[in-house]
Amino acid sequence: MEDYLQGCRAALQESRPLHVVLGNEACDLDSMVSALALAFYLAKTTEAEEVFVPVLNIKRSELPLRGDNVFFLHKVNIPEAILIFRDEIDLHALHQAGQLTLILVDHHVLPKSDAALEEVVAEVLDHRPIEQKRCPSCHVSVELVGSCATLVTERILQGAPEILDRQTAALLHGTIILDCVNMDLKIGKATLKDSQYVEKLEALFPDLPERNDIFDSLQKAKFDISGLTTEQMLRKDQKTIYRQGIKMAISAIYMDLEICEVLEHSLSPSLKLTPASSTHPNLQAYLQGNTQVSRKKLLPLLQEALSVYFDSTKTSSGQPETVVVSREQMDKEFDRANNSLIPGLSQDEEDPPLPPTPMNSLVDECPLDQGLPKLSAEAVFEKCNQISLSQSVTASLAKK
Repeated sequence: MEDYLQGCRAALQESRPLHVVLGNEACDLDSMVSALALAFYLAKTTEAEEVFVPVLNIKRSELPLRGDNVFFLHKVNIPEAILIFRDEIDLHALHQAGQLTLILVDHHVLPKSDAALEEVVAEVLDHRPIEQKRCPSCHVSVELVGSCATLVTERILQGAPEILDRQTAALLHGTIILDCVNMDLKIGKATLKDSQYVEKLEALFPDLPERNDIFDSLQKAKFDISGLTTEQMLRKDQKTIYRQGIKMAISAIYMDLEICEVLEHSLSPSLKLTPASSTHPNLQAYLQGNTQVSRKKLLPLLQEALSVYFDSTKTSSGQPETVVVSREQMDKEFDRANNSLIPGLSQDEEDPPLPPTPMNSLVDECPLDQGLPKLSAEAVFEKCNQISLSQSVTASLAKK
């Protein structure tokens, strides 16, 4: 597999027709692996002059959002650098030049931005109900199984089992197990065909990882958001729908929210929180009674609380692990976090303090200390007279 992928990048430098195997826009593990494995199979079983290239249907910069993809590529020793992403190949330019054929895998409907490419779709391999009819010349293979990787495995083992190497087998095996929730009968996502082909792969390659091990590691990597920015977290599991010119994005972030209790128990500063109604059962909202507490004043408290949380969830390998922390332990850490805050710590993070009031100022103290001063014209004139009288006395003493 790795040698084949290295050759794909070299093929992009040549001006020749390409058969592009394109996964869906989500580029989840099933889509990525299905595209890689199907393109590999087609390249090995088709005439030599035909070039088949798998393309991941996202920008390269978006790959870190797919934690399970990144983890699995590393585990099976496939460098990310040899993969081809959507922003590294101009499919529309190839189409206009008459050098593009598309094979869609793990989806069968192109977005509006790719509508022009519909006429060069030659094959579809998917595992979800058909929403769009194709022209008779397009070969459509759809079967409602748990994972599209199952259908790719079937194609390989029925068509050319001799080309299957351990690297490709490991990719297919782990993907089916993740998609089918470890073949759990209670969940009911795995079909008979999914189970059969997992067993066939295990029979061909007995040294494949244990199902529980590979499922647990992929599941943990899939929901790991450590190291991601807020924007990346919101885009990680984002789904987008289009209806009548309106585009809506829906995001989900999977993490525990015990940090809510840190805010509720805080005494330094005290937020005086009152629970507010929320339309979502997993979203806790508050009305903040103490409006003098800004976000910057909360930072030390939250930083300490997060440090406590992540320190308590690290395994011996240093990686985060979900654990249950007792209420007593959390209360103890809240007290420690509160006590560690030095009064006025956030002062430097706010707007810098105003300099001392000059002696000849029209007001006796900083205008912002107690709000804006209530000045009248008479008060201004009186203050000016005081300053003038003071300067006259000083000049008189100096002459003496």
